[in-house]
Order: sequence, then structure tokens, then C-alpha cells
Amino acid sequence: MSGITMNMTHYMKAHPKIKFIFFGGKGGVGKTIMAAACALWFARQGKKTLLASTNPVHSLGNLLNQDVFGKAARICDEELCWGFEIDTKESIERSKQVIRDKIAWFLKFANITIKAEEYVEAATMNPAFEESAMFENMLDLMFKDEYEIYVFDTAPTANARRLLGMSKVYSLWVDKMLKSRKEAQALRKSLSYTKKEEADPLMDYLLQFKDRMGRAKVLLTNPELTSFFFVTLPESLPIAVITRFTQWFRDFGIPVGGVIVNGLIQKETVKADSPEFVRNRVKMQDEHMEEIWQAFGDGVRSIVPLFETEVQGPVMLRRLADRLFS
Repeated sequence: MSGITMNMTHYMKAHPKIKFIFFGGKGGVGKTIMAAACALWFARQGKKTLLASTNPVHSLGNLLNQDVFGKAARICDEELCWGFEIDTKESIERSKQVIRDKIAWFLKFANITIKAEEYVEAATMNPAFEESAMFENMLDLMFKDEYEIYVFDTAPTANARRLLGMSKVYSLWVDKMLKSRKEAQALRKSLSYTKKEEADPLMDYLLQFKDRMGRAKVLLTNPELTSFFFVTLPESLPIAVITRFTQWFRDFGIPVGGVIVNGLIQKETVKADSPEFVRNRVKMQDEHMEEIWQAFGDGVRSIVPLFETEVQGPVMLRRLADRLFS
């Protein structure tokens, strides 16, 4: 492809240990189809691959024409490829139970008779709670290490930024909680009539959680294991979105693999008598491609054409995979 110095195939060969691949970008640019095509490509290379959707508004099942909600299922008749839409409702209920147990213990510890359920509802009404549950599910998949390759179809970029940035935010939060907990323990010990050491489930939980976030950060920031690919259309808004967020991902230490341009109209299909609308779109895309080259340069990994039909189902996904990795 003209102008591309390292395409997707070369990039993967240059990163032979890669394991966690994320696709993001503005809504509607083709993140899901690129993630699916990437997963199929790895499966065809002999890698046991999981394609997982962390987008609360799942579209993976519709793309694949099969049910993958809440369960991993083999997709596109590929022996080594599975698809999975994470069920946030189930994970939210599980997270609520964990919080319920911790609050109940704390209230008992503090001799407070108020029921834990009131605090549980208050703690879980935060809009970010669903993202937290999704993050925990994503980590569960990564830590189980049942697949050689994990390809994640993420939510639109702003949500993906918060999702992947949670390891750093959580780490800062846990450090503060541990400090407060140690101070409370010291105060309780100084006021106690007994020197008997009591079990502290909350402290144990915080230490385990800190270890979990440390493991997550190691995986998410390792450039040999992890790459985040931005998908864009040759249009001003999606370009502006990924331009704004690329540096943020780098600041958080999340390795950026590059940019994939989707939906480029092939000039050889446009004639002098083609509709004015089409000719105007080609001109507009030419201008935005110049913008993409200037902004991302050798970070562009693939330019995918606008196909004559919708990308849906195994046949079109395989065709897309061939173009994505050509």
C-alpha cells in the first residue's frame, strides 16, 4: 500500500510475543469488523484466539450472525477462533455481592446496626460502575490465559480510554485506601484493651486488589504483549477523535500499535460520468488522507477500501482480513 512503511503483517511479525490487541476509535468507524477480521487472521495463523467485546452496546453477535452473548463460542467455522460478548449484568451482580460482603463486615466491625443494602445501592449507582465491572471481566479473561491471542473490540474511544486507564486509577485509589486502613488499624490497636491481633478482611482484600492491579498494569503497558489500534474513516471527526486520544494512551503507558483507515473509495471505480456525490466524496477523502499522513505518518498500518457490500458474516470477514493484512 502506498505510503505504508510497516503494514499489519509486518507489525505482527515484528512483535512475535503479542497477545492482547485492542481496537478503538469513534463510534461507527468499523472497530468491531476490524477486531473480528484480526481475530480470524490470527486463527488462520494457527493461534488459539478469543475475540471479545467490551462494548456495553454489543454488535459482535450481529456481525457474526450467531449468539456469543455471555459465553465463548467458536465462530466463522474456524477451529481456533472463539467469540464472546461480555455480560455486564452478571458481572455487576457479582461485584455488588463482593461490595455487600465487605460493607456488612465493616458495619459489624464498627458496631453499626444499619443494613448494608442501603450502602450497596449508593456504591453501585455510580455511572462508572458498569465500566468497572467490564474492566474486571476483561482482566479475568486475560489472567485465565486460556488463549494465545486476545482481540478486544472496545467501546468508543472515550470509554475505552477510561476502561484501560482504570489499572492506573485503581492503583492510586488502593494506595490511598491502604494508607487510611493502616492508620485506622493503628488507632484501633492503641485504644484497645487487648493486644490480640484480629483478622482484617478489608485489608486482605485491598492487598489482593493491589496485586491484581499491578498484574493488569504490567500486561497493559508491555509493548511486546499489548497493542492498541485506532480505526478511523477518512473524515474530519473520527480523525480528530483519535488525534486527541493517541497521546493520552501513550501517557498512560498503553502501547499504540498504529492507525487503520477504513472505507476509502477506490479511485479506479470512479469515472468521469460517476455521480457528483461520489466524485465529491473522493475529493474529500483525498484531503483527509493527506491529513492522516501528516498526523500519523509511518503509524498507518492498513488502508481498507469501501466494499461494494456490507461486511457481515464469515465470507466478508475473511475478505476483510485479507485486505487488512495485505
